[in-house]
Amino acid sequence: MDNNSKINEIIRLYFESMYKSDEQLVKKVFHSDAKITGYVGQKLSVMTRNEFANFVGDQQPSPFTKKDPKMLEVVSLKVAGNTAVALVRDDYLGNIYLDTLSFIKINDDWLIYNKLFHIEK
Repeated sequence: MDNNSKINEIIRLYFESMYKSDEQLVKKVFHSDAKITGYVGQKLSVMTRNEFANFVGDQQPSPFTKKDPKMLEVVSLKVAGNTAVALVRDDYLGNIYLDTLSFIKINDDWLIYNKLFHIEK
């Protein structure tokens, strides 16, 4: 599998982790030092990987259980050696997010190193 395919698979798993409120899957796709950062209204939100995993896990019933529609679009993906950046649009908890995901390749595995999110609506 080439790098683009591997990264796209991580993006798919990232979305599935939120859609199914799967805390362990969040921890699998994010680097242990990752930060998840963005504005919710006027308030800056900064979370560690574990805080984000807990947040995702706390969303019960999950979007999957509620049969929320799935919306995931990879807007762009650029790979530079052992790093990459993707812009991803998704629907989560009734909001449309534009996420900037940065990736790092460790050994042969790609992980999300940071997530910047913007709520479009």
